[in-house]
Amino acid sequence: MKQTTSHSFLYRNSLSIVLFILAVLPFGGQVITGWKEHHSFLQQSHLPAVSLSGYLTTGHFLQTTFENWESEFFQMALFVILTIFLRQKGSSESKDLDKPEDCDREPKDHTDAPWPVKRGGWVLSIYKHSLSLALIFLFLISFVLHWFGSWKDYNLHQQVDGKPVEAMIAYLGNNRFWFESFQNWQSEFMSIFMLIVLSIYLRQKGSPQSKAVDDPNYKTGE
Repeated sequence: MKQTTSHSFLYRNSLSIVLFILAVLPFGGQVITGWKEHHSFLQQSHLPAVSLSGYLTTGHFLQTTFENWESEFFQMALFVILTIFLRQKGSSESKDLDKPEDCDREPKDHTDAPWPVKRGGWVLSIYKHSLSLALIFLFLISFVLHWFGSWKDYNLHQQVDGKPVEAMIAYLGNNRFWFESFQNWQSEFMSIFMLIVLSIYLRQKGSPQSKAVDDPNYKTGE
């Protein structure tokens, strides 16, 4: 079946557009306030100031940005993978406990199928797992950038305090780095845990993340 073209571009893409705006605006606020905070630290430490554009390459910015991105992508990647095999009775975020679902069937070539399905072979094999692979890749990139940024910021503070700096590989064993990661990881998994459990008993009319309002609590899936 052909995709409908009767709706406007904004209507068809309103969810992603609004979420993108909600991501960009706080990101701008983070850059400006983070720059000012870092500027205060440099002033107090009698170090030269950095421009707003220069701030984007500092350890302070890289650490605070990518430690959050890292946890988001880690949570999403694991959630996508774990929902393949694991179940939660009554949750709208789980597959049915007994019957197979549409997402489990093997792809078939048809008129509107994505090009990897038409291509088949190794391209299709990768495409069948492309969502989890992309999220894992984004997690690894964010993890490395968080590691690099946190290491730069740590060494800057070490230099200011007259203490020895650490090599980047040695910093992987630093408690500060893992504290930054673990505090974000636990919050992400707690939030998805709460969504899974609350969706058993609570409803939101109109949201595809919720079961229908009159569905029994034991119903599993949307």
